[in-house]
Amino acid sequence: MATTAQQFKFKTPGDFLDFTKENEIVYVDFVFADLRGKQQHTTQHISTVDEALLTEGIYFDGSSIAGWKAINESDMILLPDLNKVCSDPFAAQPTVKVFCYVLEPKTREHYERCPRSVAKFAEDYLKKSGVGDTAFFGPEAEFFVFDDVKYAVRMNKVSYEIDSEEGPYNTDRVLGEGNLAHRPQVKGGYFPDAPMDTGNDLRAEMLSIIASMGVEVEKHHHEVAPSQHELGIKFSTLLDCGDNMQIYKYVVHNVAAAYGKTATFMPKPIFGDNGSGMHVHQSIWKGKTPLFAGDKYAGLSETALHYIGGIIKHAKALNAFTNPTTNSYKRLVPGYEAPVLLAYSSRNRSASCRIPYCGSPKGKRVEVRFPDPAANPYLAYAAMLMAGLDGVKNKINPGDAMDKNLYELPKDELAKVPTVCGSLRDALDALKADHAFLLEGNVFSKDLIDSFIELKMEEVLEFETMPHPIEYKNYYSC
Repeated sequence: MATTAQQFKFKTPGDFLDFTKENEIVYVDFVFADLRGKQQHTTQHISTVDEALLTEGIYFDGSSIAGWKAINESDMILLPDLNKVCSDPFAAQPTVKVFCYVLEPKTREHYERCPRSVAKFAEDYLKKSGVGDTAFFGPEAEFFVFDDVKYAVRMNKVSYEIDSEEGPYNTDRVLGEGNLAHRPQVKGGYFPDAPMDTGNDLRAEMLSIIASMGVEVEKHHHEVAPSQHELGIKFSTLLDCGDNMQIYKYVVHNVAAAYGKTATFMPKPIFGDNGSGMHVHQSIWKGKTPLFAGDKYAGLSETALHYIGGIIKHAKALNAFTNPTTNSYKRLVPGYEAPVLLAYSSRNRSASCRIPYCGSPKGKRVEVRFPDPAANPYLAYAAMLMAGLDGVKNKINPGDAMDKNLYELPKDELAKVPTVCGSLRDALDALKADHAFLLEGNVFSKDLIDSFIELKMEEVLEFETMPHPIEYKNYYSC
């Protein structure tokens, strides 16, 4: 490939086609996200890609995507967004990836269950609301890297087994090359240097490749649990940040595989240690003015406080999108740095809404700490923006800030602090009861919400009706 891997924007289909010729591109990979947030793709040979295809889009079978069309209305259109194009460093042949919207074939309107379209609608709604012009989002997604993963879900066997060279469970393992014993212990991974941290080169490779795909990067480090890691990417606008998180996950999975390892964004893959969160920093600007900076608590504006009020008010409904797996609620328990208490605080990491310290009004933001990386980024970011805007619109008071360590509060005080949901079923029930704020401006549709709940209830029922190994331990001999 004649150009280094990076990200591109094209004003016209002709500009894109000129680029592919100049850089000898052989394949164009069209990507989109399903309701769960999993990236899907279809690849066209460059000989089939012309202005008509780029303008009219690509027909595909929507009935094969979970939570989408029925078989009798399956035709859908992928419409390329030439403002989001990046080269694919993992492809053997010169390939570019083009992010797409999904359209209805009859009307050519955005498909209301297309997550990327929802993110676009949320950005449009912000502008129409008059509150601000731009919403900035900055996620901090954590993940685990293992050397071996085995699991079984059968009538006669339900099990999983993971292994990692960093796992403290390997301290006495007999290894052919010898056991070198340098391993982080439970909650001991933040931030010991090598040789205890075995992932430095792996993370650096991931971050460099993310940067090569046009995403601005900042840092990488080991996380609290053994085998747990985090990469830092720079904040961006809501839709662009959703795209960048898809790139983040794509790179993490593929670099890990190239190293002979396996990466997971599952929120709680390890019992007895920290799970993986996706703290999301958020702010709203109007022109060049940061609207979250002011003279209230911790240098916040009244707009920022009302935004926090909206997040806290709608947090349980938000959980359906920000914590959308049954496994998410194995993380959202006290004692593992999980922010289960719905309060806000300056710099206090036990609160679900934290106000990070910053030296400039431009950096004033709120960090929402309960989301996890299993979330569909487009839907999660859009839902949080809508909750925050509802708070601004209705001047929702978030109450007093709580600067104490919330986990050390006396029981009577702790009982007064609201919490996030305790299960995916609870979150889906909360979404059923509280979703009017999402429907404002037709950002989310009732159809999408109903489809999402139906899709996720399938997972809930699987989880609730499957016997668990711990039940054999506790009840087999009763």
